[in-house]
Formats: sequence, C-alpha cells, structure tokens
Amino acid sequence: MIRAENVTKTFDGFDALKNLNCIIPEGCIYGLVGSNGAGKSTFLRLVAGIYFPENGFVSIDDEKVWENPNVKSKFVFVPDDLYFLSQASMNRMAKLYKSFYNDFSQERFENLTQTFGLDPRKNIGTFSKGMKRQAATILALSCKPQYLFFDETFDGLDPVMRNVVKNVIYSDVCERNATAVITSHSLRELEDTCDQLTLLHKGGVVFESDVQNLKTSLFKIQVAYENEYDKSIFDGIEILDFNKKGRVSNLIARGDREKTVERLKQMNPVLLDILPLSLEEVFVYEMEALGYAFKDVVL
Repeated sequence: MIRAENVTKTFDGFDALKNLNCIIPEGCIYGLVGSNGAGKSTFLRLVAGIYFPENGFVSIDDEKVWENPNVKSKFVFVPDDLYFLSQASMNRMAKLYKSFYNDFSQERFENLTQTFGLDPRKNIGTFSKGMKRQAATILALSCKPQYLFFDETFDGLDPVMRNVVKNVIYSDVCERNATAVITSHSLRELEDTCDQLTLLHKGGVVFESDVQNLKTSLFKIQVAYENEYDKSIFDGIEILDFNKKGRVSNLIARGDREKTVERLKQMNPVLLDILPLSLEEVFVYEMEALGYAFKDVVL
C-alpha cells in the first residue's frame, strides 16, 4: 500500500503539491489525471523517492521511501522524460536493470521484446519516440516489481501499441497482484485501464474514486415535459450545463442526486433518465467548476 500524508512540495515558492493526502491500495491500477501543472509528475517523483517533500511523507508498505533502498527495490519508475545509457541497446540496458533487481526475468524480457516486435540488439537511440516508450515499458515489466510507476504511459504510442501496453500491465496486476500507478492526459485510456482514479488540480486532490462508480457530485439528467418550458423551471438546482431540443433537455447537475430526481418527478415529466457520465465529462465539468475553463477555447 502507498500512503501520502499531508505532502507538500515547493519549487521556487510555487506549491506543486500542497497538503496532499491519498492511499493507493495493493493490486490495482491507479490513474492520476489533472490539468497541466496539477502535480501528477511531482507526485510520482515523490513516491519514487526522487524528491523530498517540504512537509508530510510518502510511505510504501509502511516504510518511508526517501533514502530507503529496501523500499526502492520494490518498484520501477518509468518517467515521462526517458533516459537510456548512451549508445545502449535494450540488451545492455537489461544487464543494468538485472544488476539492481534480483527478480529481473530474462525470459520475460525476451518474450516481451518479441511481443512488441523490437530488436534488443539495436541502439535505442535509433528508435522512434514510441519505440523508446515500449523499450522502457519492457525493461520495467521484466524487473517484476511489486509497484510500477508510469508517467504519461501512452505518450507516443499508436493505438495498437497502447492496447498491448494496457494488456501487459493488466496481466502483471492480475497475475502477481502488482500495483500500477499511471499518469496520462488520455482520459479514454485511463477509463478503460484503471480501477481507481484521482483528479489533481493545483497540487491537491479534487476527488478520488473507483472508476466504475465515480464518487462525484456531478450527474447527467435527460428530462422532458409535455408542456413548453425553459431553463427557469429548474431554478434551485445547480446546473453546470443545459441543452434543450424540442421538449427534451439534457442537464449536467451538481448536488444531491436523490433529492434532485425527486423534485423533477414532482413536476410530472414524460421522460426522466439519469445517465452515466464519461470520465472526460467528469474531468471537464469538475475542472470548469474550479475555474479551469474549456468553453472559451477556440478550436
């Protein structure tokens, strides 16, 4: 289990993270999303023991991470900005990883290079951006760690390779009860991949939830009435988005779902449905509520 308690990290007076608290349980795929500069990469670097917090602490299996070789042997961190030894091939990098990780599996390494279609003898410097991402993922998974940390996991990968990466990470979590922590700007990928999700904004947690049952105060309503009406009929309900076509309205509302539905029922609708919100919709409306505007952006 990973625990972050009252974690604050500051750079030149800027709080990248501020009093952040979260718990990441074992055996799950945990996704981190947020606006640019929300603190996702900073959080991963704190969990990996690269940064030391100004306040609070990060622990893995009840041991603090900072300057703790025993804890660091349990995880592999694949950063957004990948690093490989100069002129190194994947084979050479595999020897390096093997010297640090006792459980490094040469068999798994060879199987994964075949699965991804990479030549482990070639200079990694000649690889494309996506191929380098694949190489880093292969090396990380070959270490068979208890914890896997991926920053911008799917960056540079084509749709086929994204699915391959998702499948191999999912297999590790299921077969070895490993824990994967993933950051990505691809909300669709996280929605399909993660068990749990945390939304960060300005260094803090906006919400933390099971992906299949997003615990957010937002919900979508489709409602219709026999008589003509306008938005004023919904006064008293906090509506974030309103769209009406004919007699049918689609609302994004915030608040107590049951009380809102009961009020709408009292107005005798001819249609009333509560619809699921996609992860992208949750992200957009939660961020707009925090002042991170999308509607004014010219596309």
